[in-house]
This record gives sequence, structure tokens and C-alpha cells, in this order.
Amino acid sequence: MKYVLFLWVILIAMIPDIAESRIGVGVGTSKIEITEILMPGEIYNLPPLTVINTGDEVADYGVGISYHEQQPEIMPPESWFIFSPSKFTLQPGQSQPVSIKLNIPIRTTPGDYFAYIEAHPIVSASGQTRINIASAAKIYFRIGTSNLVAAVYYKAASFWNAYNPWTSRIAIAILIIGLIFIFKKFFKVQVNFKK
Repeated sequence: MKYVLFLWVILIAMIPDIAESRIGVGVGTSKIEITEILMPGEIYNLPPLTVINTGDEVADYGVGISYHEQQPEIMPPESWFIFSPSKFTLQPGQSQPVSIKLNIPIRTTPGDYFAYIEAHPIVSASGQTRINIASAAKIYFRIGTSNLVAAVYYKAASFWNAYNPWTSRIAIAILIIGLIFIFKKFFKVQVNFKK
């Protein structure tokens, strides 16, 4: 009888470990390699990263950039990357495509760049300790040399293309306002109402 009671105590102590759910993360892309030479000032649309909840519970996820320790390539700052969405919630087995824009500054060091685009669960502040896990895709690209005038042109053209049709609408609105201003300056229009 003592042994049966002892086994029940051990079994009950192990139940939380057996019943504990698991958080997992995966990505649908292993590598993004851009073969064309990128130019300072440009905004590039990268292939989307698919994030997958490989666990068996609902979890919040985020996307970011990480690096390999002592890598020979230049590390692109995380501020160059725009993720949409950058945070989201996934059910078990559910996936979420994340669009990625690479916004290269006008003043940039030319050369070979490398980073990891990392998806990871966002650990809640519920007091539970969880192992930090992540899954990542490698990204490789090369930035060419450019002068300041060309870089400013690339930035303006990329901005125009990335935000079109809004950039066209804003340009048309500015043109209309400018024409109204010129018309008012050189022509006098007077409207009178008669009773």
C-alpha cells in the first residue's frame, strides 16, 4: 500500500510536466539571396517571410533582425527593415505571411551584407519562465557605390514607386494648389451677387 501511495504522489507531481503545452515557431523560407546590386537610397520589396506556429497553443509572434557573431559581412541595422505586420497572434498550425521592405539610407557603406530575419514568440509577462526560441531565414545582399545625387534620386524614385498611387495624388494636389496660387496672383476675379 505504501508503494501505491508513493507512485500516486510521483504521478500527480509529474502531471503538470506531462500536460504542459508547447510553444513553437517555424519559417517557410530558409534563405533570401538578392543577386542584383542594390543602390543607396532605394527601397526594395523583399520576398515575404511565412511564420508558422509549430506549437500546440495560441501565441503572439514578432519579427526582427539578428546577426551571426563575428561575421565577415557587414551587419545591416534593423532600422533598414520594415515588417508588415511586425507582431501578430497565431493559432496552433496557423501561418502568417510577413511582407518585408528594405529601406537603404542615402549614405551607406558599399559591400556585402548579411543578417537573419528572425521570427520568435513574444514571451508574456505572466510570470512563467519559457525558453526563448526562434526560427530565421538568412538574407544576403550587396550594396554598390553611388554618389549623393544618384542616392537622392534613388530614394525619391523608390518612395514614389513604393507609395503609388498616393504619391501621384499628392503630386496632383500640389500642382492644383500651385496653379490656383499662380492664377490668383496674375488674375483678379470678382464675383458680385445682385438682389
